[in-house]
Amino acid sequence: MAPSKPIETLGFIGLGVMGASMSANLAAKSGRPVFGFDQRPEPVQHLAGQGVQPCASIAEVARSADAVFLSLPSGAEVEDVCCGKGSLVAAEGRTHVIVDMSTSPVKLMAEVAARLEPHGITFIDAPVAGMRQRARDGTLSIMVGGSREVFAAVTPYLACMGTPTHCGNVGSGQTVKILNNMVVFMTVNALAEAITIGRRAGLDAALLFETMAKGSADSAALRTPGLKHLCPTTFRKTPFPPTTPSRTSASRWNWPRKPA
Repeated sequence: MAPSKPIETLGFIGLGVMGASMSANLAAKSGRPVFGFDQRPEPVQHLAGQGVQPCASIAEVARSADAVFLSLPSGAEVEDVCCGKGSLVAAEGRTHVIVDMSTSPVKLMAEVAARLEPHGITFIDAPVAGMRQRARDGTLSIMVGGSREVFAAVTPYLACMGTPTHCGNVGSGQTVKILNNMVVFMTVNALAEAITIGRRAGLDAALLFETMAKGSADSAALRTPGLKHLCPTTFRKTPFPPTTPSRTSASRWNWPRKPA
């Protein structure tokens, strides 16, 4: 379903590690008002100084924004924000497009899209690849699942945050993101094996990876998790907020879940 109304105002829900920078770029580059909400007041207040207009609730975002972008910890939060108590659909506001930029289950994307369609809301998935710095720089890879018409409508706004690629129908973006993560995880595992063998052979870890980066083994995984984390053995315990253990448990947003 293509948007039947123009997109004149934008919303952003989830102003965490990635969402804070993504929403700031959206406010700086889109030429549209951007309304932001997070369950924590601190990022909302901070981003007010960067052009993101603070909202006190999801309902306020729904009343203010035609298109709302989500960057949330898991699919459980996405479902609650879209369809739960106090959600975007419950607010019956002006929102008619929702773009999930979280990493969410593929099956859930089609389910949420089907639940929102009777309310006149188009839902698409647009997960991102790239870490905190690329979110700040606005150079994320954005993998989009949805109709070509909706993709065309939201591309100018996604381009404020990175490079969008149309991957297919709803859920396709999440499929590509999961496969991207699979390759990254396998590469990091290989790097961990290489650095362990290299150290046992008396090699300097940084020298090993810097040399590998000059050849065919070079990759983003080698240069970021490899050189920045594996070599110095620096591992942050909480680079991202904890996700909900399962879709059947209450979300960390503490909203009642809709009965099955």
